[in-house]
Amino acid sequence: MAEEVVTRFAPSPTGFLHIGGARTALFNWLYARRFGGKMLLRIEDTDRERSTPEAIAAILDGMTWLGLEGDGDTVYQFQRAARHRDVAESLLASGNAYRCYASQAELDTMREQARAEKRTPRYDGRWRDRDPSEAPAGVEPVIRLRAPLDGETVVEDKVQGKVTWANKDLDDFVLLRSDGTPTYMLAVVVDDHDMGVTQIIRGDDHLTNAARQTQIYNALNWPIPAMAHIPLIHGPDGAKLSKRHGALGVDAYRALGYLPQAVRNYLVRLGWSAGDREYFSMPEMIEAFDLGGIGRSPARFDFAKLENINGHYMRASGDQELVDALADALPYLPNGAGVTLDDAMRAKLLAAMPGLKDRAKTLVELLDGAGFLFASRPLPMDEKAASILESGGRSHIQELLPRFDALPDWTAPTIEEAVRLYVADTKTKLGQVAQPLRAALTGHAVSPGIFDVFEVLGREESLGRLRDQAA
Repeated sequence: MAEEVVTRFAPSPTGFLHIGGARTALFNWLYARRFGGKMLLRIEDTDRERSTPEAIAAILDGMTWLGLEGDGDTVYQFQRAARHRDVAESLLASGNAYRCYASQAELDTMREQARAEKRTPRYDGRWRDRDPSEAPAGVEPVIRLRAPLDGETVVEDKVQGKVTWANKDLDDFVLLRSDGTPTYMLAVVVDDHDMGVTQIIRGDDHLTNAARQTQIYNALNWPIPAMAHIPLIHGPDGAKLSKRHGALGVDAYRALGYLPQAVRNYLVRLGWSAGDREYFSMPEMIEAFDLGGIGRSPARFDFAKLENINGHYMRASGDQELVDALADALPYLPNGAGVTLDDAMRAKLLAAMPGLKDRAKTLVELLDGAGFLFASRPLPMDEKAASILESGGRSHIQELLPRFDALPDWTAPTIEEAVRLYVADTKTKLGQVAQPLRAALTGHAVSPGIFDVFEVLGREESLGRLRDQAA
């Protein structure tokens, strides 16, 4: 029977779930689903000063929004500190680790000497073979791995290929600090082993860590998970991704009005490809995803591309689906304050959606476009709308009001027929009449189809807005 595939996403809760972390989570989630396995979530909260409950909540919320919840209970690394200490003690007992009593001053001197000699700073192993009876009084030691001094450490990486380190270039690194807390290196290995992780997928900034962690696995005689180190995301200029490029939290993308399915689709194509295919549903992503499609070069973040993909998903979404998405997003959108979607407003929004969604690339733009539905009378006019009304537009409204009042049915076709009859009777052009009507009904020079706007607003509201501007 084949071993179950288990991946993990292990963020540090020192801030929001950033976009690079979201992509890593997505790749782990897809890989696990692709092979019928599971993705586990581990919060690496051992940095007690920087780890906060708010950051943990933001990470979990971001994962939920993206539809990437972990399987099973979330593991909190700090709660496992006793287990990490036990493993460090077992390495001491087997002779694969030792106590080091080097002072901070000694370590600083080693570092300065290495810099002076233009060498990579590394611990010189001075306590590796010394008798513990020589330990200075009152000094709490650290526990270091007794790393191999010769030979090579090799990682067969599913993205980077075979990566080799000369063991002479890797030092005896710390496993347990003098206060008894585990280092990241030890905690990660122990947690991955205990959680049954079979495939590690993470950023290639962890590649050197992979060498050291491989040495810990070997010292413990534990099976080593398969590894895949994915290139980091860079900005459009090729520099490391920063806030100016879009290195924002996932929560910020929600506030910018992006749909989670669009963000997922954009992220999966950021460094991974399946031919020239651009758009994937979640089932299609799961079916197509493999590690062989991940390139070795850093991906470049492109806001314009993300926006275009989001626009595609906006247009492809069902009208009710977009109404629901907008309702869910309202608390996060910068223009959502004070907007209430009661049943009546939801019905209006649903009716207007066909004309709104084709004009919007984000939910922010969609809400802006739907602003005329929520506006209170008398509507504020933007500069262009005011100019249209001032330039003879009001007279057309005045002439049309009796014809609208007389309509037996208030539907887009009957309203359009009334306007076209007026245009024929007065020998004017449709645009000369439609533009003032649009300005009066929406406060803008651009809107969904004007006759649809009439129908969505209803007879009473439409006539009230026209009378406000006819005076």
